[in-house]
Amino acid sequence: MRETSLVKRTEFIGAPDSARVVTRRRRVRLGDAAPSGTVRLDALARYLQDIADDDVEEAGVPGLWVIRRLTMDFGELPCFRDALELSTFCSGIGPRWAERRTTVRIEDAPEHARAAVEAVALWVHIDEQGKPSPLDRSFIECYGADAAARVVRTRLHHPAVRDAADREPWAFRVSDLDVLGHVNNAAMWSPAEEHLSAEGVVALTGAEIEYRAPIGSEEAVTLHSLCEPGTLWCWLTVDGTTRASLRVDFAQS
Repeated sequence: MRETSLVKRTEFIGAPDSARVVTRRRRVRLGDAAPSGTVRLDALARYLQDIADDDVEEAGVPGLWVIRRLTMDFGELPCFRDALELSTFCSGIGPRWAERRTTVRIEDAPEHARAAVEAVALWVHIDEQGKPSPLDRSFIECYGADAAARVVRTRLHHPAVRDAADREPWAFRVSDLDVLGHVNNAAMWSPAEEHLSAEGVVALTGAEIEYRAPIGSEEAVTLHSLCEPGTLWCWLTVDGTTRASLRVDFAQS
C-alpha cells in the first residue's frame, strides 16, 4: 500500500512575528557532498542538529535533547560549495518535548525565491539519566506563548518491517557515536545513502527518520531495506526490535 506523502501529513508552519528565530550561515564542504555533488542526508541532519544546539545553548535552556522524528521536504538540494542560510524557531511543545521548524536557503539563489529544504524536527527533553524530562518555566518564557499554544504529539507513523525487505548486518563505527554513547542521529542516515547510491537515485523529494530507541556502541544491528517505486525504506533493528526507520522519497526517471 502506498504511504501518504510526507508533505501532505506534515505541517510546515511559518514563524509567528513574535517567535525567537535563530539564523546561521554555513557552506557545503567537501566532506558534506556526495559524488553527485549534492549535499548528503547525514550532512543535512548535522546542519539541523547544530543550529538546534546553538539555539538552546544561547537561550540558556538546561538539559539535553534527543531527536524523535525529523521530516525534510526538498526543493533544490544544495550542492558542493553552496552558501546556505539556516533559520530555526520553536513551532510547538508537549509536556516533555518540543517541535522545531528550520528552513535552509541557498544564499545565491535569486532573492531566496525557493527554500532548498524545509524541515520539522521533534526533540525530546531528557535528564542526566537519559529519561524524558518535563519542560520547565524557563523554556516557555524563552520560546513564547506562540509555541506553547500549539501542542504537538510524539506519535510515529512508519510501518513495521515489511516481509519483502532485504536484510543484512549493519555496522556503525566508533566515530558515529555522540556524547551520550549512542549512534548520533546524523550517522543513522548512512544506510539510506548506501542504498540510494546503489540504485542510482539522485533527485530526492523528501526524507524522514523516526527513532524508537537508541543504538549503543556494541549492539548487533540488522538493516532491512526495501526500494519501492518512488520510495526507499530502511529499518534498523536489534534483536528483532526496530530502533529507527528511514523513508526517502525520490522522483522516478
